[in-house]
Amino acid sequence: MNAIESVRIITLLASTLLLTTASAASKADLEKAMSFDGLQKINVKGIDLAYARAGATLASYNRVMLEPIDVAFRKDWNPTRTGSNIKLTAEERENIRTGVAKIVYDEFVKELQNKSSYQVVNEIGPDVLRVKAKIVNLYVNAPDTRTAGRSRTYTVSAGEMTIFAELYDSETGEVLARVVDRHEARDSGTLTLTNSVVNASEARSIASSWARILRNGLDKAHAIGKK
Repeated sequence: MNAIESVRIITLLASTLLLTTASAASKADLEKAMSFDGLQKINVKGIDLAYARAGATLASYNRVMLEPIDVAFRKDWNPTRTGSNIKLTAEERENIRTGVAKIVYDEFVKELQNKSSYQVVNEIGPDVLRVKAKIVNLYVNAPDTRTAGRSRTYTVSAGEMTIFAELYDSETGEVLARVVDRHEARDSGTLTLTNSVVNASEARSIASSWARILRNGLDKAHAIGKK
């Protein structure tokens, strides 16, 4: 997928999955962009939008090449330090961004490699599935910078993030599938204490659910291939 199309899809995400009042036209534009190279819409449990190449299968892939996770905040996210009106510094924002990127990467590795037999590798090969994932629209309701004397902050939810991921054949570079899913942290229904520990836990929970979907897709493909 070329960079222009990738940027176009990510831009469209803000007007569809993010906004409940998204127009039918913007949703149609997103679906058109997702299928621009011939991918066809499919249903995947737990995923908002999924497209796959006709006839493509994951049955031949035993290893996964997972690229570093890129993370982008929601455009209107303008956070202050917990319990104050002081804006987060560029370094603090970068620490949150890289922290989320590591959490998502680690959860995919854990699910694929530690909870199954799919080895995570760094080289291409005939049995290697290449996965490129980007977290967009990251929104943290109460960013905790662990500063001394910070006050307690209570929220209903820790925040939200959206994943945009593509699966490729590592040797040919052909895209096999493309998915988009917006996921909110668990809604407690009441105000609960939010801090860095809670935020990290929610991010791990969301990332783990995405990783399980990929692992289940590989498991299902392998089971079908053995019949």
